Amino acid sequence: MPENTFDVVSKIDMPEVVNSIQQAMKEIQTRFDLKNSKSDIQLNEKELKVTLASSDEFKLKAVIDILEQKLVKRKVPMKNLTYGPVIPAAGSSVRQEIALQQGIPIEKAREIVKTIKDSKKKVQASINADVVRVSGKDRDTLQEVMALLRGHDYGIDMQFTNYRSN
Repeated sequence: MPENTFDVVSKIDMPEVVNSIQQAMKEIQTRFDLKNSKSDIQLNEKELKVTLASSDEFKLKAVIDILEQKLVKRKVPMKNLTYGPVIPAAGSSVRQEIALQQGIPIEKAREIVKTIKDSKKKVQASINADVVRVSGKDRDTLQEVMALLRGHDYGIDMQFTNYRSN
């Protein structure tokens, strides 16, 4: 009997993050309340981190709001952002890092597999690096598993990809 499969992934579209940051920087430079605030947004794609800086916490909050608006507009999942503490920096300015979650962390992947197993549906779930692959004979059962997972909140944004029916 042929196997049907799909992958549960959690990905951020990096070009959308880059575009959001560029748009946010444009707005920051034109906003009157942020003039001379030395506000800045830097992306480190290798480390999947965004660093925000501003002259004080109030202005930093405004910078975060602008960035979040741009990210939402470009459909970047807000659940995949982890905010670090606000750190005082040189000359009474402040900084904050936002970690971008790419892939499903192992503990979340285990939770997802456990949810699937506990549902007693006739499917197999396996963890491959930062992806959970679900396979089963019946396509309808796979659809039910997708609906089941959508109903749970794992604290991350999930997408279902590579839906294959052989």
